Amino acid sequence: MEPYRILLADDHVLFREAMRKAIGDTKGLAVVGGVDDGLELMEFLKHTRPDLIILDLTMPNLSGLEAAREIKKLYPEVKILILSMHKSKGCLKGAFWVGVNGYLLKEDAFQDLMSAIETIRSGKAYISPRLTDQMSDMYSQQETEERLTKQETIVLSLIAEYLTDEEICDRLFISIGTFRNHLFSIKNKLNIKTRPHLIKYGREMKGVD
Repeated sequence: MEPYRILLADDHVLFREAMRKAIGDTKGLAVVGGVDDGLELMEFLKHTRPDLIILDLTMPNLSGLEAAREIKKLYPEVKILILSMHKSKGCLKGAFWVGVNGYLLKEDAFQDLMSAIETIRSGKAYISPRLTDQMSDMYSQQETEERLTKQETIVLSLIAEYLTDEEICDRLFISIGTFRNHLFSIKNKLNIKTRPHLIKYGREMKGVD
């Protein structure tokens, strides 16, 4: 059987080499390369296609999230396991929104790396055990968001960009009265009373901290 081919994308060389050794010592797995940044990763994929990319979320030149988005557009068959120190719902949602196959905390990497790889290899999604509560909250939040109309979702997205009421009206070609109706409905559906909390919610929805 052909080995499961893995590419390591992390700008911390010592950490990357430690992962390379751990994977190389495991039967049935093979590391096909290592890259330092997102642009180098995209160049690598032009000539070599791994089965799985273990991708650091915060890399120079092109972030892990941006790289993951491009990879899923260009090479949808390639699996992606995000490696990150970030535990926020925003980072988690942003990663799964672009279509990654797993999210592993760096602090759990050497304890859970093989489990994460095998889970993704079997066709399932993986998430670090200590992030399961955030994942549950995220799905609950998603169910709430689905109750918003398309126009309300757009309005909330623009509020999250710190636009004023007038700027949103101009952007959407709606009256201030229509905007206020949307705002009233959004606040009721989300049970949010203040603008700052609405902005925070909207930014989490977009996967932005």
